[in-house]
Amino acid sequence: MADFSSALSLSASGMSAQAQRLRHVSENIANADTPGYHRKTATFEEVVSAGQHTGQVALGQVNLDRTALTRIYDPGHPLADEGGYYDGSNVDLVVEIADAREAQRSYEANLRMFDQARQMSSALLDLLRR
Repeated sequence: MADFSSALSLSASGMSAQAQRLRHVSENIANADTPGYHRKTATFEEVVSAGQHTGQVALGQVNLDRTALTRIYDPGHPLADEGGYYDGSNVDLVVEIADAREAQRSYEANLRMFDQARQMSSALLDLLRR
């Protein structure tokens, strides 16, 4: 039963990490038109407990993408400089949608693994009761 428990915790940690990743992707999409906004990127880290590798993952440090911001020409904008330009964001909606789709599919794969482990442990308990 310990193997089933570890399988459940592994897939649950994956679902949690992907859900947090999806939250950052949605923040990027929501701020795509915010002047001066830098895209957030997240990394994954392996969870270590008492010096032992657990196999679980967690969302690591969230970093700001330091690629150049797009320069937008709009002389009427309140943030425009004397040349009529202001800094937009560095969010690319195509990249964000691809990241969101990848996070969603990874979440679904972890969910299927969680459900499979739950079904197998339930079937084992049914066999042991007989």
